[in-house]
Amino acid sequence: MSDAGPGGRKGKGRAPVGEKDREGNRLSRRMARYAQVGTNIGGFAAKYAGQRFLGIDLDGDKNARELKAALGGLKGPIMKVAQMMATIPEALPAEYAQELSQLQSAAPPMGWLFVKRRMMAELGPGWQKRFSSFEKEAAAAASLGQVHKAVSLEGVPLACKLQYPDMQSAVEADLSQLDFILSLYRRIDTALDPRDMGKEIGERLREELDYDLEARHTALYADMLKDERRIRVPEVYAELSSKRLLTMTWLEGQPLLSFKDESLEVRNRIAEAMFVAWWHPFSRYGVIHGDPHLGNYTVREDHGINLLDFGCIRKFPPSFVNGVIELYRALETDDMDRAVAAYESWGFKNLSRELVDILNLWAGFIYGPLLDDRVRTIADGIKPGDYGRRQAFAVHKALKEHGPVSPPREFVFMDRAAIGLGGVFLHLGAELNFYHLFNEAIDAFDAGTLEKRQGEALKKAGLALPK
Repeated sequence: MSDAGPGGRKGKGRAPVGEKDREGNRLSRRMARYAQVGTNIGGFAAKYAGQRFLGIDLDGDKNARELKAALGGLKGPIMKVAQMMATIPEALPAEYAQELSQLQSAAPPMGWLFVKRRMMAELGPGWQKRFSSFEKEAAAAASLGQVHKAVSLEGVPLACKLQYPDMQSAVEADLSQLDFILSLYRRIDTALDPRDMGKEIGERLREELDYDLEARHTALYADMLKDERRIRVPEVYAELSSKRLLTMTWLEGQPLLSFKDESLEVRNRIAEAMFVAWWHPFSRYGVIHGDPHLGNYTVREDHGINLLDFGCIRKFPPSFVNGVIELYRALETDDMDRAVAAYESWGFKNLSRELVDILNLWAGFIYGPLLDDRVRTIADGIKPGDYGRRQAFAVHKALKEHGPVSPPREFVFMDRAAIGLGGVFLHLGAELNFYHLFNEAIDAFDAGTLEKRQGEALKKAGLALPK
């Protein structure tokens, strides 16, 4: 990576290499978090284990509500984990996913005295002189940090994303609790083995703590989408950023849901831009934006979109992308052998005919709109929050008879993002020819070309190749 740093601006404010991390993964903070989270989860687990030991019939709906109540008072990483699990198809039984999807992960924003200490820790005691203005009240707050609006000395509107204190310790403590939750889940439902899902979530959550990495992901997206006028990516100010502070240009826009009553033409334009923002990076570079949260997009006056958050980015080896295209072609031509080869290329093993039929049930849902050459909605008569749940339940039911199956780790955020994108189309009520849009995205696809293009783009952004 060059001296210019992420986003092409020369960095001046980063901590010297080798400087001790003031907020590393500290044992004292982890133990405090263990106590906070463990008390809530442990009470639920003890009751659940007692029911099983006494042979009491388990009420899935009731247990799901009690787990939601146990998590409901907690904020921060564990809530983000619970929400992730709820939005990953097949990761949880339907009743658990429904309850956990209602959890709110946002923590109360830090007060001004707290913010001043945090900013001084990241940029030094004279930090306020590096901005012409800096708003005291947070413009947005989430599970890991909050955003303040500011203005540069040159008069450029900025977004300053500031991480909450001791998040690394909290994340490590909460991920250990995730292992415990998943061990409970394996007793609840034996159709799927979710351990690889837990590992995948852990990796992505740790990455979200590294704002320097997010800066490089932002630069990667700016490069991949540089020719797409409908999509805008913020520019990172490296000299006003650190590992726990990310400063970017402020992109003006309105919440996506504020356009759901606009004309169909307007809603379709927004939906097309969203489709391109997701499928273009994946089909040409093997990269996806893995967080489908509606707050990560805003809509401009010209009905183009702003992409705002690059903490959860998943990079795939070309072989995985090739498998996605191969499975599409297999379903298009009803070629069972080609479908099996695609599944095996992803790491599925010992596939019986019954298991392939079950996997095709889910694949048919994901690919269904992309195989249908007509103008249509993404799913008729389905609420955004229910999108994919009925199919996931049917797959679960079938896997209980013919499983268990361990889904490849790559599926976790691939499926999560696909479901999230579908939810956006449902919110907008978009009516598009998804077949034409998808085939335009994969036109002239070649795994070798993707590998070369991906390697060049990742090297330019200072990022490693996917494993």
